[in-house]
Amino acid sequence: MDITGISALVTGGASGLGEATSRLLASRGAKVTILDMQDEKGQPLAEELGGSYVHADVTKTEEVKAAVALAAEAGPLRAVVNCAGIGWAQRTIDREGNPHDLGAFEKVVAVNLIGSFNVIRIAAGAMSKTEPLEFGERGAIVNTASVAAFDGQIGQASYSASKGGVVGMTLPIARDLAPAGIRVCTIAPGLIDTPLLGMLPDDQKAVLASSVLFPQRLGTPEDFASLAVEIVGNGYLNGETIRLDGGIRMPPK
Repeated sequence: MDITGISALVTGGASGLGEATSRLLASRGAKVTILDMQDEKGQPLAEELGGSYVHADVTKTEEVKAAVALAAEAGPLRAVVNCAGIGWAQRTIDREGNPHDLGAFEKVVAVNLIGSFNVIRIAAGAMSKTEPLEFGERGAIVNTASVAAFDGQIGQASYSASKGGVVGMTLPIARDLAPAGIRVCTIAPGLIDTPLLGMLPDDQKAVLASSVLFPQRLGTPEDFASLAVEIVGNGYLNGETIRLDGGIRMPPK
């Protein structure tokens, strides 16, 4: 699929993985709509890229509908990349036997899993109304999971559950959307040098990098963006979850 001239929606598009993806899509000629809650980053980035910014929460249906509608106005909506997400670290019970905060668990699942599905279902409706391209293709959706979906560490119950759900729904949604000509894939990143890891001292980053099989470095948001844009453009990628992790297998902690 030729990216030039299409409209693309990137959730969590104001920073980290989403920002890199927004930048790369725009450099390839896409009109990018950034959905985020970081106004101080999202609006300037959208202006820089010649796109649009929408303040929206992926769990809020009306806000997502507004973002999708704006993206559809910019051109045929043919690409959605779901990067919005949050994390939480807490053991199922602590050392004193106190249980995990249930509200925190629900919040992580709501944003990472339910929020991703909310964007998919609404965006797919808009995509289905575009003119079909070669072989009937209308667009592609790329979701973000994590290696935690497979190698969840101590304290990652909520995060792993949410990302495991993203992996689990990838194939059935791809099957659901096949008649509409919409492809669906998921990227499961490993250790990526995003703003979250950016708060760590360099020596701690080096320790993390040494645990990667090869190459022994942290991944970059640009690594993610490159794969996301390849999935959008490669019409034969569908229904698959791709680990982007340098071969790492995470230890228990």
